[in-house]
Formats: sequence, structure tokens, C-alpha cells
Amino acid sequence: MSTPFIIGVAGGSGSGKTTVTNKVLETIGSEMAAVIIQDYYYRDQSHLTFEQRLGTNYDHPQAFDWPLLISHIDDLRNGRAIEMPVYDFANHTRSDQTVTVQPAPVIVIEGLFPLYDAALREMMSLKIFVDTDSDVRFIRRLKRDIAERGRTMESVIEQYLSTVRPMHNQFIEPTKRFADVILPHGANDPAVDIITTKVASLMV
Repeated sequence: MSTPFIIGVAGGSGSGKTTVTNKVLETIGSEMAAVIIQDYYYRDQSHLTFEQRLGTNYDHPQAFDWPLLISHIDDLRNGRAIEMPVYDFANHTRSDQTVTVQPAPVIVIEGLFPLYDAALREMMSLKIFVDTDSDVRFIRRLKRDIAERGRTMESVIEQYLSTVRPMHNQFIEPTKRFADVILPHGANDPAVDIITTKVASLMV
């Protein structure tokens, strides 16, 4: 493939986006894909105090470093490796570490808002929205944030009610209209199989 096949995998927090991404990797081989995690592209907040960082609305589009994300996707599709940032969710700012991502025939962009930005959408060959019931998404987010991000149950619930749910309804859910494929009931096997079969056919 002379031009990378770029896939956007969007959906609410805990919807099953990572499951879809992993299925694609299992089908074509991880060495054939470059995976960009949009959560790593939250804006650097090292210039703010820790207390100020706690007030960041991570479920709003403005929380992301869009110029850096778009430039990195452009680099990858033009055959240039990138240094993907790593976000420190315990300290609410960008880490000093980066992850080297090499160009590949398939580029997967996974996150809340891959379908939000028009410039990013125009780069995509396939736009996917993973649609999952809100109660399932909340339970998954609660478990993840406690286990992986050092959060308390009370803080996760408060954040969900104050920002996650309203931001999902205002900003994430509407991007579903830009999707080429909507996966109902989350990453259900029949729908994911169709997608992975399509992507695998491009590798032949």
C-alpha cells in the first residue's frame, strides 16, 4: 500500500474502542499497524499547579493538543516516525517519556474524539464509532480509573456526573454522524469481524 489505510475508532469512555483496535491488530499483525492513542495527546499542564490541573475537563475537545496530533498523523502517513507523548494521569500532565511509533500500512487512531476534527477526518479511510450503553461504559470507566489511574471511587463518580456524561452528550455522541460504521452494543463480534476482514483484504 503506497498510502496508509487510516482508521478512526471513536466512542465514549469505556465503550470498547481498545477491543476493536486489538482485534484489528490480531488480524493483520501488530507490525503492520501504527496505533495512536488520543488519550496520550492531552495538553501538557506542567506550567500549572497540581490543584489547577485537577480542574481540567478531560472530556472536552479543548483538553487535547490537536496541532501535535494532526502533525503526527501527517508524519506517519508520509513515512516519518514520531515520538508519541505519554500522559501521566496520576499527576495530570504530560510525562517526560515518549513512545516511538514507526510508519505502517495501517494507522489506527483510537480515542474519544478522532471524528471530531474535520482535518483529522479527511485523513481517514474508515471511520468507526463504537456505540455502547452508558451504564456499561460507566462501570468499565470506574474499574479502569481505580485500577490504572490511581483514582478513588468517589472522584470517578463525581467526574462522571459533572463532566463525563454531559460532555459525551454534547460533543462525543454527535460525532457518530460522521462514522462510516457504527458498532451497536459495543465491540460485538459480528461487526468487528466484518471490519477486520475488510482491513485484512487490503494487506493481500
